[in-house]
Amino acid sequence: MAQFAFEELVRRAGLQDDFTVDSAATSTEEIGNPPHHGTVAKLREVGIPVVAHRARQVRRAEYGGWDYIIYMDAENARGLRRIFGEDPDGKITRLLDWAARPGDVADPWYTGDFDATYRDVIEGCTALFERLTGIRAPELPDAGAR
Repeated sequence: MAQFAFEELVRRAGLQDDFTVDSAATSTEEIGNPPHHGTVAKLREVGIPVVAHRARQVRRAEYGGWDYIIYMDAENARGLRRIFGEDPDGKITRLLDWAARPGDVADPWYTGDFDATYRDVIEGCTALFERLTGIRAPELPDAGAR
C-alpha cells in the first residue's frame, strides 16, 4: 500500500523521474504473491493505481543501493535487523516516524481494517514526501473516500 501511495504522490507532483520506489518483504511468507486483495480494493476505492507487483524479500546486498529503507512496524524492524545487521548510514526508518504521530502502521493482516492502514500510510507517505522534497504533498483521498 505504501509503495503505491508514495508513487501516486510522486506522480501527482510530476517528480516520477526523481524517485525510485519499491516494496520488499522482510519475511518469506508471501513471496511471489500479488498485493493483498484488501489493499487492492482500498486503493481502487480511493483512486490510487495498483500496478503489477509480486512480493519479494529484501536482500542484504540491496542496502547500498537505496537512500532510504522505510519499514511499517516493529516486526519489519526485526526482519531488517536480521537481514542487514547494522544500519551504518542511518537509512532505515519507520514510516510514521516521519509524521507528527510516530508509531507502527496498523497491520491489516491482523486487524482487517484497511481504512486504518490507509490513513497511517497516507500520513507517513505525505510527511516523508514533504521532508524529502521540501514541497507540499499533493492531496490524496482520505480513508472514507468512495
